[in-house]
Amino acid sequence: MFRDRLDMAWLHLLSFALATLAVSLLVPNRWLVDALVLSLAAAKGRVIVLDYLGLRGAPALWRGLLTIWLAGLAAFAVLAVAIRAVV
Repeated sequence: MFRDRLDMAWLHLLSFALATLAVSLLVPNRWLVDALVLSLAAAKGRVIVLDYLGLRGAPALWRGLLTIWLAGLAAFAVLAVAIRAVV
């Protein structure tokens, strides 16, 4: 059905973007919206790293380092949201 893995990655990214839009419009709880949007952003980042940067076939060390980097970015964003809620 799909000629290339990038076609499937593109569809994943498109579905994540639509899910982000739906979550931000339909979910009334602000904390839940923030958590879902950040998790979708991390999932989009993982698809980009693995498929568009071509690291799916790279050594596990590189994939792990970039996954940890993405998780760190998401954790920093969660921290920023928590600080904004407190202040």
